[in-house]
Amino acid sequence: QVQLVESGGGLVQAGGSLRLSCAASGRIFSSYDMGWFRQAPGKEREFVATINWSGGRTYYGDPVKGRFTISRDNIKNTVYLQMNSLKPEDTAVYYCAARVTKWGGFPFTVTGEYDSWGLGTQVTVSS
Repeated sequence: QVQLVESGGGLVQAGGSLRLSCAASGRIFSSYDMGWFRQAPGKEREFVATINWSGGRTYYGDPVKGRFTISRDNIKNTVYLQMNSLKPEDTAVYYCAARVTKWGGFPFTVTGEYDSWGLGTQVTVSS
């Protein structure tokens, strides 16, 4: 399995921006598709965005389309989530996830499709 560590969370006012990072170690990063999920208090973990192993394909959940951008750097073994125009409803713990790349099936939007998870980073958006 790959080990994942998220960073970049914090407190931001509505309309502001944050960039989350997820550093991976332990395996060949480019052999993994990556995803971001979030979980607000009392709610189930929700799909945010996913990117395939090469970075050539991305997919977003409806609540974040047009505001968030997922990207990756396979040299730095890091995946990013650029979050713009943040809203109070974006407040949650954000988790990075990885799955071993297999042929077909993209996008991967279900938690059970991922093999490895980070511990999460808190994002709080004030109104």
